[in-house]
Amino acid sequence: MTGNSTQETTASIVSITLEVPDPVAAEAFYTRAFGLGTRLRVRASDAPTTGFRGFTLSLVVSQPANVDALVGAGVDAGATVLKPVAKSFWGYGGTVQAPDGAIWKIATSSKKNTRPASREVDEMVVLLAVGDMPSTKRFYVDRGQRVTRSFGRKYTEFAAEPRQWRLALYGRRGLARDAGVAPEGTGSHRIVIGNGAGSFTDPDGFAWENA
Repeated sequence: MTGNSTQETTASIVSITLEVPDPVAAEAFYTRAFGLGTRLRVRASDAPTTGFRGFTLSLVVSQPANVDALVGAGVDAGATVLKPVAKSFWGYGGTVQAPDGAIWKIATSSKKNTRPASREVDEMVVLLAVGDMPSTKRFYVDRGQRVTRSFGRKYTEFAAEPRQWRLALYGRRGLARDAGVAPEGTGSHRIVIGNGAGSFTDPDGFAWENA
């Protein structure tokens, strides 16, 4: 693509689609657990995949009680705890794995509750594991993403519109460690990122499509 269409290709992530063996079961799980509506979609796929799929999905909330509410809803709906909810120097959070295999981190930077608990999500982040941070970072910048935070070869975060997914890049081992899983994995990522301007595949094999 050239001109403005190139700059608009990835400027906004409209939705995340997870490819799952059983879309009906996955839809029921996500409705019950997180309630993200059309921002999260599922579709059938039996593409071979083993181990870590190279991505995690994060839900950022305003207070610890909301972390507990979302993690509890996820576990009640059938998720498995990978990292129990706990306090840390950066805040409060935990990690679960959905029945379809997708890994979800729910966290807040706040350490105190200021209102009744809810499952309201303030920010959604899709973190992709990359092999060459400078190359992949440049790939996305060339397609309209604006960097908001960057830590050398370890982490890059891009801007997002309110109520839309934010894109972030992480080294594979670092992302796997953050998720609480081994970094090894093969086969399909089983995730497709929806945007409003076109379809392509990034240097690490993550697929984008016109949503």
